[in-house]
Amino acid sequence: MVDTDGQGPVTDTDDRVRCPWAVDGPGSSLYRDYHDYEWGRPLHGRDEMFERLSLEAFQSGLSWLTILRKREAFRAAFHGFDVEAVARFTEADVERLLADSGIVRNRRKIEAVIANARAVLELSTDLDELLWSFAPPRRARRSVTVEEIPAVTPESTAMARELKRHGFRFVGPTTAYALMQATGMVDDHLESCWVSLDS
Repeated sequence: MVDTDGQGPVTDTDDRVRCPWAVDGPGSSLYRDYHDYEWGRPLHGRDEMFERLSLEAFQSGLSWLTILRKREAFRAAFHGFDVEAVARFTEADVERLLADSGIVRNRRKIEAVIANARAVLELSTDLDELLWSFAPPRRARRSVTVEEIPAVTPESTAMARELKRHGFRFVGPTTAYALMQATGMVDDHLESCWVSLDS
């Protein structure tokens, strides 16, 4: 049963209570699986974090469902988001990617991902370590409704500022917070959602 304002938890067809975005509309099975098994779960690893950072950049202005549907094509197009491989991309690779209908064909975003790979290699610390250094303390309680979940926090603003200082692109505070949610730096599953990250 959906909360009357659509912002509260939803009981899905399998009788599990989930965050409303995970069961809403067409393609909800993709959302549901992502919600249940990936979103909010701690993720580590340089290339793994680079992939999520890149996909969040591509998502800017689009629905996350669009990115989920194209994720395997993105992985193929960007060599599994191997940082060294992407950092070696040339203008010919940019043109190849712009012709790839399996991904989001946006020159600025494609060039940003390549620039970001090069920025990763210039870091004096590991990307995983840098990003996780902005993880806030675990909240005492989870949100009851989606409206309580912020889009930007002081930590995501600081993360975006630091990434930009290192030459990263398409990493504003909102994108940084979405990355924090996706990689488990924060737990934004609703209070009554069946996914309990503490168990």
